[in-house]
Amino acid sequence: MRIAIVAETYLPLVNGVTHSLQRVLEHLVRRGDEVLVIAPAAVGANDVDQRDGVSVVRLPSVSVAGYSDVRLAVGGVSRVRRLLAGFAPDIVHLASPFELGRRAIRAAEQLGIPTVAVYQTDVPGYLGKYGVPFLEAWAWQRVAAIHQLATLTLAPSLSAARQLDAHGIPRVELWGRGVDTTRFHPGKRSAAFRAKAAPNDEVLIGYVGRLAVEKQVEDLAALDNIEGTRVVIVGDGPEREALEAVLPNAYFTGFLGGEQLATALASIDLFVHPGELETFCQTIQEAMASGVPVVATGRGGPVDLVDPSRTGWLYTPGDLGQLRRHVVDLVGDDAKRAAFAEAAFQSVQGRTWPVVCELLLHHFECAIAEHALLARR
Repeated sequence: MRIAIVAETYLPLVNGVTHSLQRVLEHLVRRGDEVLVIAPAAVGANDVDQRDGVSVVRLPSVSVAGYSDVRLAVGGVSRVRRLLAGFAPDIVHLASPFELGRRAIRAAEQLGIPTVAVYQTDVPGYLGKYGVPFLEAWAWQRVAAIHQLATLTLAPSLSAARQLDAHGIPRVELWGRGVDTTRFHPGKRSAAFRAKAAPNDEVLIGYVGRLAVEKQVEDLAALDNIEGTRVVIVGDGPEREALEAVLPNAYFTGFLGGEQLATALASIDLFVHPGELETFCQTIQEAMASGVPVVATGRGGPVDLVDPSRTGWLYTPGDLGQLRRHVVDLVGDDAKRAAFAEAAFQSVQGRTWPVVCELLLHHFECAIAEHALLARR
C-alpha cells in the first residue's frame, strides 16, 4: 500500500502519538509499504529526510506557548494538497488531527483520497485544564468538523467512542494500542534501580508520563506519606519544579526511554495514573506487561484497561481519599498485590503491536472499499 501519514506531532518530540506512530511505521516498513509522513518542522530536524525507510516532509511551524518543544504547523491547504497529489497514496492516515490534520483532510477530500482519522488527544479537555474552558466548545467544533469528513474515525477506547458519538461524529470504530511484551516484562526488575529508589526497601508507587498540568500528577501528593512506601515519578516536563515541591519525599528520575524505562516500570510495585483526560493511557499497558498492578482514575481510557478487583482499582475522579485507600489496600497486602500483578501481566499478552497494526491495516482496507463504494453511487 501507499500510505500518507499526517502527524500533528512527530519525532524528536516523544509522547503517546509519536510512540504509536513509530510502532505503526516499523510494521509498515517490514511489510514493504511505501510511507510518507507529513509533520510540523522541529528544531534540529531537516525539512525533508529519510528516517528508517520512511520519507518525512516537515512543514513550517511555530512553538506552542508554554511548550517550546511542541510545534504547530502553519500554512494553507494547498501545500498539503500538492504533497498528497505528488505521493498519490491509497489512504491518508490522520494521527490525532487538529490543525495540520484539518488542512490535510480538506486536501484529501479535494483529491478524492480516503482517510482514516485517529482520535487520540482530548484537545478540548486540555483547554479546560489550562484555564481556557471557554475555548472547549470551539475545539470540539474543530474536532467534529475533521472527523465528520473522515471516511473512518478510530477511537482508542469505549469512552472516547462515546465522546465522539455525543458530538455527532459518524463511522467510528475501536482501535486500541499495542504493547511491546518483550521490552516490558517482569524479568526487567532491577535490584540496582530499587536500591536507589527504595534505600529502606520501601514499596514503590510509580507514575510514568509527562509532567504537565493535564496529567494531574499533583494528585499523587495524597500518597506521598504512606508509611513504608515511596512515590517514584518517571518523566519530565514544565511542571517538574512545582511537583518536586508538593511531593518532597518522591524520587524523580527525569525522562527515561528504552531499556531504562522498561527497568523502572518492572522495578516498581504499584503503578498509579491520576490523569482524567486519557483517551487510552499507554503507560498502563506497559506497567501491566511489566507485571505491575494499576490504580487509575475511573474516567477515559483506563476504564477499558483496568479490571477492578483483578488487575487493579479504579477510583472516582477527584476522590483522592478513595485513591489513597486503594493504594493502601495493595501496598499493605503482598499476596493480593502479587495476584493482581499476575492478572495484569496475563491481561495484555495478546495485545502486541503486530496484532494491533494488522487491525489498523484492516481498517485501512475497509475505508478504501467504503470510499470506492460511495464514489460509484
